[in-house]
Amino acid sequence: MLEFKLVEQTLDNGLRVIVQEDHTTPVVSVHVMYHVGSKHERPGRTGFAHLFEHLMFQGSENVVEDAHFKYIQNAGGSLNGSTWFDRTNYFETLPSNELELGLWLESDRMGFFESAITQEKLDNQRNVVKNERLQSYENRPYGLAVETILSMVYPEGHPYRHPTIGFMEDLDAASLEDVKAFFHQFYTPDNAVLVLAGDLEADEGFDLAHEYFGDIPRGSGALQVSAPMAPPIGRPRDRIFDRVQFPRVYIFHHSPAYGQQGFEEADVLSYVLGQGKSSRLYHKLVYEDRIAQDVTAQVWPTEDCGICFIVATARPGVDVAELEAKILDVLIEVQRRGLEHREAEGGVNRALRNLVAELDSIGSRSDAIATAATFLDNPAYVNEVFANIAAVTPEAVVAIADEWLTEERRAVLHVLPSEDGVEAE
Repeated sequence: MLEFKLVEQTLDNGLRVIVQEDHTTPVVSVHVMYHVGSKHERPGRTGFAHLFEHLMFQGSENVVEDAHFKYIQNAGGSLNGSTWFDRTNYFETLPSNELELGLWLESDRMGFFESAITQEKLDNQRNVVKNERLQSYENRPYGLAVETILSMVYPEGHPYRHPTIGFMEDLDAASLEDVKAFFHQFYTPDNAVLVLAGDLEADEGFDLAHEYFGDIPRGSGALQVSAPMAPPIGRPRDRIFDRVQFPRVYIFHHSPAYGQQGFEEADVLSYVLGQGKSSRLYHKLVYEDRIAQDVTAQVWPTEDCGICFIVATARPGVDVAELEAKILDVLIEVQRRGLEHREAEGGVNRALRNLVAELDSIGSRSDAIATAATFLDNPAYVNEVFANIAAVTPEAVVAIADEWLTEERRAVLHVLPSEDGVEAE
């Protein structure tokens, strides 16, 4: 069973520092997670968290533009950042003798970034993000599907209603003052977790964290946002047209949030239903009935109200309504007839295998630790989740299906082919 020793201290400025020693390889992970994501953005100013993911690689007071990448790569390391509904993170994996390089770079952009934000940098990265939206959403096959479903299931003003990348008009409207105010509110040590994992001693990690981050002032208090479970809003079914070759069906269900009661059971259910070629939906729709080219199911690890998607692409000549009906038949069958022990065990084993693979990498492990600390105030969840998943029973999986995979928690979107992306008249 997985068990990671975690040691934690909190600096006077509120920064939580968690060290996980792993001396098996001479590498370290430096991972900073800020408790700010797209759900913290106010109406009319969406996309700020993702915009900062780009901006914070453009230099700070003591790091010139684009040098962050060069420093890390020249030291033989790797780096990246990502944005989610509930958090933004920045991370480096480095040879262990380069630990201080990662700490210096992260502390400089935490404590000395605001003064380096210029109108030129804002305009440049705004254009980069807008181009990313065009490429990854608006001009990508099926790219607007998830955005459409979020607008279907969450009411106006709900924190999860808009996509993490934001909307074009909001990005255009962002002023330099807006951006600086957003940074000043959320990118502070008392709204962040620093995870150091790998080939270092805990005392060394805490001493260096204090040296590099200890003088950064505490923030004024980031306003945290809750995203409550939303009732149906009268639009549980819709369709959009796209420049795609084959129809696709998206079935959304509300589900347990990350680490909350029922989350592991819902995760195992997603493996049973649609992760892997032995899964129930894949076997039924792809192998047996041959009406789908592919099908997947997954539970998103969101902090507040949970999100579950089942997505299937039709084979040529198959009507999307037939595909949807077959998916719902499988869900009903699970609810009515239950699962054989072997089938549930297979879902548990696949979930455990993926968890082990994820936590084997110190980069992914540090992300999991930071997420558990940020969302649950419990970094040790990374040790608990293995046993939680292993203990999931067939009866528990069916109970989750009965509770959550219901019509009142469901929304359905059909994406239909169109040469010009609009419905034919």
